[in-house]
Amino acid sequence: MDQPIVDGPIIGRTTSESTPWWPEPVLPAAGTPNIVVVLLDDTGFAHLGCYGGPVDTPNYDRLAARGLRYTNFHTTALCSPTRACLLTGRNHHSVGMRALSNFDTGFPNMRGRIARSAGTLAEILREDGFATWAIGKWHLTPMREASAVGPFGDWPLQRGFDRYYGFMQGETDQFHPELYEDNHLVDVPQTPAEGYHVTEDLVDHAIDLVRTQHTMVPERPFFLYLAFGATHAPHQAPDAYLEKWRGRFDEGWDVVRQQVYERQLDMGVIPPGTELAPRNPGVEAWEDLSTDERDVACRLQEAFAAMLDHTDTQLGRLLDSLDELGITDDTVIVALSDNGASQEGRAHGVLDTFRHFNGINQPLDEAMDRLDAIGTRTSNTNYPWGWAQVGNTPGKRYKQNTHGGGVRDPLIVSWPNGIHQDASGGIRTQFHHVIDLAPTILELVGSAPPDAIGGVVQQPIEGTSLAYTFDAKAVDADAVPTRKESQYFEMQGHRALWHDGWKAVAYHRHGTALDDDVWELYHLDEDFSECHDLADGHPERLAGMVDRFWEEAERYDVLPIMDDAGDLGGSRPLFAGHSTPGTPKNRDEFTYLPPTPRVPPDAGPAFGSRNWTMRFEVERPDGEEAGVLLAVGTVNNGLVAYVDQRGHLIYDHNAYGNHTVLRSLSPIPTGSSVLEIHQDRVRQGPGRARLVVDGTQVGEKSIPEIPTMISPVGLDVGRNPTGVSSDYEPPFAFQGRIHRVDIATRRAFRAEDEAAIELAAAERMQ
Repeated sequence: MDQPIVDGPIIGRTTSESTPWWPEPVLPAAGTPNIVVVLLDDTGFAHLGCYGGPVDTPNYDRLAARGLRYTNFHTTALCSPTRACLLTGRNHHSVGMRALSNFDTGFPNMRGRIARSAGTLAEILREDGFATWAIGKWHLTPMREASAVGPFGDWPLQRGFDRYYGFMQGETDQFHPELYEDNHLVDVPQTPAEGYHVTEDLVDHAIDLVRTQHTMVPERPFFLYLAFGATHAPHQAPDAYLEKWRGRFDEGWDVVRQQVYERQLDMGVIPPGTELAPRNPGVEAWEDLSTDERDVACRLQEAFAAMLDHTDTQLGRLLDSLDELGITDDTVIVALSDNGASQEGRAHGVLDTFRHFNGINQPLDEAMDRLDAIGTRTSNTNYPWGWAQVGNTPGKRYKQNTHGGGVRDPLIVSWPNGIHQDASGGIRTQFHHVIDLAPTILELVGSAPPDAIGGVVQQPIEGTSLAYTFDAKAVDADAVPTRKESQYFEMQGHRALWHDGWKAVAYHRHGTALDDDVWELYHLDEDFSECHDLADGHPERLAGMVDRFWEEAERYDVLPIMDDAGDLGGSRPLFAGHSTPGTPKNRDEFTYLPPTPRVPPDAGPAFGSRNWTMRFEVERPDGEEAGVLLAVGTVNNGLVAYVDQRGHLIYDHNAYGNHTVLRSLSPIPTGSSVLEIHQDRVRQGPGRARLVVDGTQVGEKSIPEIPTMISPVGLDVGRNPTGVSSDYEPPFAFQGRIHRVDIATRRAFRAEDEAAIELAAAERMQ
């Protein structure tokens, strides 16, 4: 006789009259692989060695040798949107992440957070028994919500990850990162002098999580999302790596790009007959540069190469750890980049990325004076357009653009137990997009996207699994057609549509109407690098593809598309966002009561774009207490108020390493004092600072240059771990007592003027 199915305990008067029951643990089926996603930032199609690149990447090459390289893989052209697609399997507009998470435009396609109706891989896999960890760059939370008090609804732990360690902002100083662990900010564990670099720290945490999990609960597979800060600017690396690459790019970007192109042809990374796209607009011939311009450009490229080389070494440590634990064969590793190489270094490169964000070119004489600092903790560099185009070989344009240079990216998939050894080292040419990775991973582990998560009905998955490309039985992998039907692209008004091997694409010039854009047409199956515009010869095909783009745009919530052609006074820009009531950006006054955790930039006062007054109520019982009162930024760009060892009040305004220092004529009094610093500025120009002690002005000085955007590192009260000034040893904590800090900001311009400045900065902040 069949036993009845028991789905709970039977409770009697005593245990002898009762039957216990235990629920089955939620665990994936035996043999389910671990998942590791390794995400690079701003790394172009042609940067990795296994894609013909100019940088040694033996560990990425190691993955490619035992897995598959995809040469027709695409992203969104920008970081936050690609991450949203990667983690949800939906298009970025569909989930509310049209651009960066720093902005909320008031429209569904740009909320700065992933919609709750689009559950992440972590939310799905955790419910199916996976351990889930996020390490590194997040950039999927509205930055105004990244402070110590949140709200935390869109932090990693609230979007399905069990553990988190990394940085929330779009970029960070590699030697002085703004670090978070789980739901709180943490101090950097070492100083640069002690050998600290954030990439090593991230991989240390990843290895520790993997080893601990495998030791304690090996039955439970894990999902590790490892998002490096590299190779997003600032390009910074340990000295040994900088020295290794010294002189390696002296031939210049034209020669190196040709060499990369020829390697790609030899390796089969690009199809035979592919042409090398012409130089992008604004990229000068190497031979036309001055000697000084070449010297600076080479050093900047060397810093990039050193950073990628260093990152590859850290990836190798993780791969070695998987090997030592004996779990490599059972682990799917997906390695990719989030967009093409960056154009944010401007025509000749920058020694501080915030020059670009503030719309300021790098003075060549200053760069030459600081040549040996490039790539170190005292620089914050990005390379020129010419080197960026090398990274996007053989294509045209860059990150932010929907031409190949912005959206075609490397993708490597390694899974020894799932990809037949006969296919190892192979190349796959089927068209795919970053939204296809989530459904691929779910298929590989046997998970189905749920109908609802947390009571919220879920949007359909919009991607197409590429697991079919793993099939080793195909005699010719290229003979297997892609299962993708079409894919739209849109970024800041740049648009494109891929369909059936053809691509229509429009480059949008900011400040113009969308209808003024010129659509180009390329047969990608025959023209990998988009060199031959066939629009004139195929007007009907182009018209049909443009019509299809608008259909896709309506289907996937792409509308409204950014169009900043209107009068700023008459219609609010769609990119710069909104000073949402109840958020710090909407406030003019701030009070901090120490001890105060670090305040991220978007959650604190707008020191760069407004006039302001800092007021400190301090106590120095013995008259010898010194230290930092308040600091923002790093040694590369920032501001700091402190009391020096002689008791003088000092304000140091650091603009790209150019210091304006204002010092009180005499020491401040012993005991209780009220110290004030006032700074006023004119629009995008110079300013003036004043020191006031107990109501009496004790110093005044002009400041020649005030950046609107200062740093990805925020505000510290009572200490300065990042060392804005070199006149003290960080963190130089204040030895007296700071009772309170009051900061009042005053908007220096008309509302439409401030909106224009914010819009200009936002457009550069990609």
